[in-house]
Amino acid sequence: MAGIERRAFRIAEISVGDREDALDIVQDAMFKLVERYRDRDESEWRPLFYKILQSRIRDRYRRTAVRNRLRGFFSRGDSADEDPIQTAPDPKGETPERQLEQTQTMDSIDQALRTLPTRQQQAFLLRAWEGMAVAETAAAMGCSAGSVKTHYHRAVHALRAILESTE
Repeated sequence: MAGIERRAFRIAEISVGDREDALDIVQDAMFKLVERYRDRDESEWRPLFYKILQSRIRDRYRRTAVRNRLRGFFSRGDSADEDPIQTAPDPKGETPERQLEQTQTMDSIDQALRTLPTRQQQAFLLRAWEGMAVAETAAAMGCSAGSVKTHYHRAVHALRAILESTE
C-alpha cells in the first residue's frame, strides 16, 4: 500500500475535487481492503484496492447529490488553504518562472481531467497514471476490457482537444 497511496490519493483528489475528502476516501479504501481481503494473494490486492477506491468515489458522488437535492444547496466548494510546505521554495533551485509554468500545466491537466465523464476519468487515471493493464483496470472498474479500452480512448482524445484549445 505504501507504494500506491500517493497515486491513489491523487486519483481521489482529482475525482472528488476536495483534498480532505480524498484523504478520507483513500484511507477508507485501504481499511476495507485489509479488513475484507487480507487473506487473498498479494497479487490480487492492487486491482481489488482500486475497485474499492472507485466504489468509494462513486459513493461520495451519490451522497453529495442526495445532500444537494435535499438541502437545496450545492457543495460547499471550500478550497483548503495551501499547505505552506507545498509552497516553500524548491531546494533544488528551480526558478519561480519554471515552477509557475509547471503549476499552470498541472492545473490545466487537473481541470481537463475533471471535465471528463466519470468512467473516462477512471479509465484514464488507472491506465495512464497507475500503469495498470487493461484486465486489471477492468477488474477495478467492474466492467469489460472492451469498455476500458473505449473509455480510455475517448478520454485521451477529449483531453487532447481540451488541452490544445487552452494553449
